[in-house]
Amino acid sequence: MRIAFDIVGSREKAVAVVDMPEGSDEMAIAKEIMGRYKHVKSVIAKESGRQDPYRLYNFHIITGDQNTEVLHKEHGYILKLDPQKVYFSPREAEERARIAKKVKRGERVLVMFAGVGPYAIAIAKAQPKADIVCVEINPKAVEYADENVQLNKLVGRIKNYVGDVREVVPKIGKFNRIIMPLPESAHLFLDTAFAAAVKGAIIHLYGISEYQKGFPDLEALVKSAATNVGKKIRIIGRQKVLPFAPYRWKARIDIKVL
Repeated sequence: MRIAFDIVGSREKAVAVVDMPEGSDEMAIAKEIMGRYKHVKSVIAKESGRQDPYRLYNFHIITGDQNTEVLHKEHGYILKLDPQKVYFSPREAEERARIAKKVKRGERVLVMFAGVGPYAIAIAKAQPKADIVCVEINPKAVEYADENVQLNKLVGRIKNYVGDVREVVPKIGKFNRIIMPLPESAHLFLDTAFAAAVKGAIIHLYGISEYQKGFPDLEALVKSAATNVGKKIRIIGRQKVLPFAPYRWKARIDIKVL
């Protein structure tokens, strides 16, 4: 039986987050994971899909330390978080690095649905001359994001706001680049992104799609959203990010506002 799990944390302490198959022996699987990965101190199992509005799974701890807060390390920076309290995907580390390399000197960057700040911190590390603003609805995630700014010595480089992007973004100005890493529903917020984008801005929209010589279903959503608000755009990039389900991918569409 193939068991899907992520390890969040560091060599000092990590948590295994497991998609437990129905009817499986949870304790046996947890002990096998902890036996194989000595730095895993807790094993937690998902009980549900992600729940609105904070995008969280329900979990239960199978075994190990009841404190599941960890320091996660990737690409030379640290992220403090508790996977039971905030959404975080370690599988997107390479995608965060790809986006960080695209950001240019002097850009004002908005990260919607920013979580504990992984995109923002990756960008700040790669491009010291970018001005980065984050918006996240989960107050606990914003607490961690503020702490992560300090841990990575980026105070003054990243500004975190707590609230709904529809309410916060119109109050915080215009941007050269906007990142929308909420694949299930980010397209529903394209009107807010278009309103916040300067001419020539790049929007990185994430979505779920079947791959058919690009992502025509996502492209159709983008074009419809632009038409609805009278924006002229051009799709300038497409990226497979991660497998999501059989025959479906988490994907990125890169949009230039004309």
